[in-house]
Amino acid sequence: MTGLPRLADRKADAHKGDFGLALLVGGSRGMAGAVAMAGMAALRGGAGLVRLAIPDVCLDAVAGFEPSYMTVPLPSDRAGRIDGSAWGEIQEAMSAATAVACGPGLGRSLGLDVLVSRLYVETSKPLLVDADGLNALAARREMMAPPAGPRILTPHPGEFARLVGKGPIPADGRETAAVEMAARWRVVLVLKGHRTLVTDGQSRWFNTTGNPGMATGGSGDILTGLITALACQKLPPFDAARLGVYLHGLAGDLAAAELGQESLVASDLIRFLPRAFVAYRRECCS
Repeated sequence: MTGLPRLADRKADAHKGDFGLALLVGGSRGMAGAVAMAGMAALRGGAGLVRLAIPDVCLDAVAGFEPSYMTVPLPSDRAGRIDGSAWGEIQEAMSAATAVACGPGLGRSLGLDVLVSRLYVETSKPLLVDADGLNALAARREMMAPPAGPRILTPHPGEFARLVGKGPIPADGRETAAVEMAARWRVVLVLKGHRTLVTDGQSRWFNTTGNPGMATGGSGDILTGLITALACQKLPPFDAARLGVYLHGLAGDLAAAELGQESLVASDLIRFLPRAFVAYRRECCS
């Protein structure tokens, strides 16, 4: 665990406000579970409060997954996605947030492309973008302005290629391309995969945890919620990304040891996150 950031110990008189409010924007009809799992991961990741901004048509479904997070209804379009007119409601929800994430279960539309790019450019809060949030940025790549605050992007290789604006990037060229993109866009880039790379355009860090059993739908949503929660706890974006990737992989390793790689599903990572934190605290912070 050498080189991992240290998450501050919690004081005896701490309250939930000390650990931030994570706001997660996403969800759509048919993909309510993605944003719900991200929200549960943010809770298990230590955020003091978690709020999910979701299409109003998904409100009951998302709220039914977990009673410990809050939900904010947003206007929805005919397909059950967040409507492009929801900017005012999102701004209001962001006013109290410590860190924001956008993407899990979001879906695609022209209105969402505009909404996500506006969120990316305008908010001064730390913002993590994943999944269809990344595809929205890729669709408006040429119109992007420098962001108003810290940004973490978490693409898999296909999403990364779309962000760069090229066809598939050979595995042996991804590291260089990722460092160049992080420097050019002024972001922390988490290039997911075997030995996930985290870079801010200057430093680079490769993860040592994780296993093939984690190659399953929803695993990235867990990482989104976890990194957002760590950003809420005063970790700088590069450190929040590194520690989140490490703990996410460690939870996967602990789950696979008990359940087997073949049977591992994304929600198992949430169940094993507490054990991952205990192991991290024991080895890194004692």
